[in-house]
Amino acid sequence: CGSSSGSGIAASTGLAAVTLGTETDGSITCPSSHNNIAGIKPTLRLTSRAGDMNRWWAVMFHSINIAPPVIPITAHQDTVDPTTRSVTDGAIVLSIIAGKDPNDNYALAQPPVVPDFMRALDRNALKGKRIGVARRVSINGSITGNHPSINIVFEEALLTIKALGAPIVDPPDLPSAEELINSTRVVMVDFKACILGFVPYVFLYLLQNPSDVRSLTDLIKFNKDNPALETPVGFEDQSMLEKAEATNGFDAAYFAALANNRELGSPRGLGFVLQKFNPDAVVSPALGLITRPAGPPISGSSEPVGPETVYPAPGLPFGLSFLGTAFSDFDLISYGFAYEQETQTRLARKAFPAAIPRPSSRT
Repeated sequence: CGSSSGSGIAASTGLAAVTLGTETDGSITCPSSHNNIAGIKPTLRLTSRAGDMNRWWAVMFHSINIAPPVIPITAHQDTVDPTTRSVTDGAIVLSIIAGKDPNDNYALAQPPVVPDFMRALDRNALKGKRIGVARRVSINGSITGNHPSINIVFEEALLTIKALGAPIVDPPDLPSAEELINSTRVVMVDFKACILGFVPYVFLYLLQNPSDVRSLTDLIKFNKDNPALETPVGFEDQSMLEKAEATNGFDAAYFAALANNRELGSPRGLGFVLQKFNPDAVVSPALGLITRPAGPPISGSSEPVGPETVYPAPGLPFGLSFLGTAFSDFDLISYGFAYEQETQTRLARKAFPAAIPRPSSRT
């Protein structure tokens, strides 16, 4: 359920007060959904991916705990995001980590003033706001892969939003829905480039590298040579790595795909919906296709909704996502907070006792 599953689990079970994750394509919305917590996927550029890069390189040999840079799958999509037990905690964290950073060119292209996201915590924020429902990419199981039970609880969530004073705009669909599923070329090319660009420098500072992995080619070979360790039953698929390795860098096909992604994401995607139907935000189950955009910067937040009644496990949580245009993070957080305060789903649906860890100073 995404590369930040550990962050989601740690936040949900109380192993950390708050956690950070990174999202390329669902790695915040999915763990937040399944772990019954709040996740904020900020606008690309709002948070830096650089970490404390200069000091990190300087202290590699001295085992000092300095945050390393994020090694992105693609710089065009990856964001650093808070995953927390409440929207309030997420707003606090985002207020701290948002802002310009000269070590990340993307993070320089943002509004001059970062909002105090704590001021977004308004229980009445949904009153009078138009909330759109892109049904075809939200509840069509052939597109989302979601179980029909999710749709039932999603309809109940829409009634709650309406009761909070928000007119429902239904259904403003995305004309690019099916094409979004296959828009992966940019990710594949960027991933290979990032591996080639970052990993050699990381390995340069390792005291030992017994696997001798220094490139994507090496990684694929290592996985094949160590099946018991790297490709156990159910995890044999290396097709994404192999597709990335087969790309030819920043060629004409790459730039055509990049332009197409931007087209799918805005003029024929969420931007189309926001412009034509004029909602203040679009709402979707957190695992709907619309919550995993591959294109221009958008913003989204995910809040707990309720259980999946049958599949993939009885009572497994799933979330609700509010999405909007770039740098609408403040408004989306306010909508998520209003919904959270009305429903209190996380407090109402605690894990069974054996699943709740009891950490202590000894552990």
